[in-house]
Amino acid sequence: MEQLTYRNAVQADLPQIVAIYNSTVASRLVTADTEPVSTESRQHWFDIHTPERRPLWVVENEEKDMVGWISFQSFYGRPAYNATVEISIYLDENFRGKGFGREMLKYAIQHAPSFEVKTLLGFIFAHNTPSLRLFRSLGFEDWGTLPDIAELDGKEVGLKIMGKRVG
Repeated sequence: MEQLTYRNAVQADLPQIVAIYNSTVASRLVTADTEPVSTESRQHWFDIHTPERRPLWVVENEEKDMVGWISFQSFYGRPAYNATVEISIYLDENFRGKGFGREMLKYAIQHAPSFEVKTLLGFIFAHNTPSLRLFRSLGFEDWGTLPDIAELDGKEVGLKIMGKRVG
């Protein structure tokens, strides 16, 4: 496995972060967006990530290629939930299926307590078997299912809430 480097995202990374995100839209497996999003539409999302509390990490390989990114996002926006975050992991299509997602999720789990995070949540489509398998393999448990909550191309799909206590 290649050595991965994790760093805080900077503004210049946003177009590539969005491109990686958009590369997942057509699969109908990863995101509830049904059309690609613009860089401009993701600016506020980018701005609410902070290196001190809610990181957005760019992950690079030894050649400095962006393998993917990881974000911690506040859950539900109320103070009582400050120790809980939603984790998102997205991989560039050239790096999927090679074990990088596992390494990135392990990194996030390991570093979450340093951000005063005690609970990680993953919101994963019920038909996204690869992501569910990955999260379960690293100790995430099924904490809930929202059946037929999303509609993709005329088909209703469920959403799994995967949770793990880390602190």
